[in-house]
Amino acid sequence: MIIVNDIINKMESLAPTYLKEDFDNVGLMVGDRNKIVNKVLLALDCTLKVIEEAKKEEVDLIITHHPLIFRKPSNITTDTLQGKKIIELIKNDISLYSSHTNLDSVENGLNHTIVSVLGFGESTLLEKNKNITSAGLGRIVELDEEIKLEDLIEQVKSKLNINNLRVVKGTDTVSKIAIINGSGQDFIAKAMRLGVDTVITGDTTYHFASDYKEMGMNILDVGHFASEQIIFFNVMKQIESKFNNVIFIKSSVEEDPFEFI
Repeated sequence: MIIVNDIINKMESLAPTYLKEDFDNVGLMVGDRNKIVNKVLLALDCTLKVIEEAKKEEVDLIITHHPLIFRKPSNITTDTLQGKKIIELIKNDISLYSSHTNLDSVENGLNHTIVSVLGFGESTLLEKNKNITSAGLGRIVELDEEIKLEDLIEQVKSKLNINNLRVVKGTDTVSKIAIINGSGQDFIAKAMRLGVDTVITGDTTYHFASDYKEMGMNILDVGHFASEQIIFFNVMKQIESKFNNVIFIKSSVEEDPFEFI
């Protein structure tokens, strides 16, 4: 018999909560630690669609990358989207656990795994975690040989299974790459100081893009969703392998909120 707390223990063995960033909120968001778990649903976000999917699949626990609750809510009512989700989870006895920047940072976590998914080998940390120097956000890859930016673009699109991405073209070639899952533009300045010429991330904004283009930096903005969803599923195989009697399913209904038309 497996309970929610058994899965939490394995999650926090892989990605200890003390590795999270100060702004973050991770752990059990909703539910009962002693609830028996037969089926787990994996998703990047706890959307209403994902909750409906969990109900249909008779799931006991949802594990997401992004936390439903970042800050303490002032109330929990159906007047808010967050309140609707929390109430729906409680009504249907579905627990919710989230592992966010701690899972990004840890060795064999999202930032580490995307390097291999994109087809690269060795990497170094971009920003070391304040608690453990072997963990941190972002990874840097130094290529043995310089490649064309266009070739890297096609490689990234193929590996992440996406048709489109936004490109800031600062130069024609690539030799040193920084890779940051999710929203990585706050790390671009440090990457540039470390000699990086190309950044792969998501959620970059206009003025950042404009300034770094002028400074000769390439940015491949694959989008927040594309930089994390399949990587999260990949990382979670480490947890699936620990529970032979629990069924893990990947959400088939969640989707990137952005559409390319």
